[in-house]
Amino acid sequence: MTPQNPHIPNHPLSAAGFMLMAAVIIGFTDNFVHLMAPDFGLWQFHFTRTAFAAPMMLIGARVLNMPLWPRRWGGVLARSAIQSAAMMLYFGCLAFLSVADVAAGLFTAPIFVLLISRLVFGQRFGIWRVLAVALGFAGIVLMLQPGTASFRAVSLVPIAAAVLYAISNIATRQWCSGESAATLTFGFFLALFVWGCAGLVAMALIPHVVPVGADGFILRGWVAPNALFLKITLMQAAGSLVGVGFMVRAYQLAEASQVAVFEYLLLIASAIWGAVLWGQHFGPPELLGMAAIIGAGSIIALRSRFTARAQAVTVAV
Repeated sequence: MTPQNPHIPNHPLSAAGFMLMAAVIIGFTDNFVHLMAPDFGLWQFHFTRTAFAAPMMLIGARVLNMPLWPRRWGGVLARSAIQSAAMMLYFGCLAFLSVADVAAGLFTAPIFVLLISRLVFGQRFGIWRVLAVALGFAGIVLMLQPGTASFRAVSLVPIAAAVLYAISNIATRQWCSGESAATLTFGFFLALFVWGCAGLVAMALIPHVVPVGADGFILRGWVAPNALFLKITLMQAAGSLVGVGFMVRAYQLAEASQVAVFEYLLLIASAIWGAVLWGQHFGPPELLGMAAIIGAGSIIALRSRFTARAQAVTVAV
């Protein structure tokens, strides 16, 4: 991680405010995906969502003079493919699990960033990050509760999404360091559009049985959209763009290590919205697991900040 430029003001409270707004918006919109799952499909959802979101981004880029085209196409395309695959798994799970459950799995990504950095790049880390990894995996076990009647195999899919998301986070720095946030966001949405198109074609050409209800969410092809589907998809498109915009603004206002801690507000907001909207509640093991995952991610982020500052002092000396 690059040390914070001392000439750029650091406003962690303002960043926390923007991240809180992003968490409230994204946590709210994601909680409605399961309403369309019984009648529509994952591929149609992403196809339609990007069809709504892309014109919004193009207009916004024109008005705000934001660059959308990549400087290095290869890095952006690879990152977009990996991150969009993670989000396909994420949204695919929303038909079967609560948003908080899926978000908890996705937010184990910092743990996998550490592991990949160690195994692939040979990066070393100290006792605090080792403890964070252990704490994070303990949180996963508490959330999933393997060996109990409440455990479902689909609960493992968000962990797979977290691995892909971790790789995309590493790719953001390794392959896309010179790209703008708008470019990376636009590439991400276009990749989801490609996934949607490919899935719709596959569902139309490959003979298969589509289960009834939400069980058919992943295998369902094109269905004539109704008002509910269009409203939820439009809300998702607008909400995700605004939410991502607030997240980008948060990272512009404070050090990345500080903002990464605030990102866990999404997990809390998702759980609160699930309780308010649908009466979803979590028992002590799940709540303790969420707390452990948040704690692990916070330790990783704060230790990254400490290490970066120590390296800056060493270079200055």
